[in-house]
Amino acid sequence: MKVTKNSIIGDVLDYDQGTARFFFEIGMHCLGCPASRGESIEDACAVHGTDADELVAKLNAYLQGK
Repeated sequence: MKVTKNSIIGDVLDYDQGTARFFFEIGMHCLGCPASRGESIEDACAVHGTDADELVAKLNAYLQGK
């Protein structure tokens, strides 16, 4: 899976639950919320005031290392 800023958080979590730690690290603790599971990484990062590009890079590095 290649993660982008347009990737839906729920899709990333469904692909690999180990990615949850990267969301938790930046304060996204509401991953089970129905709304957040349908939200893009870019939108969620905007709400949480975090860098979407940095999160995407971490997620892709993690997934490529598996």
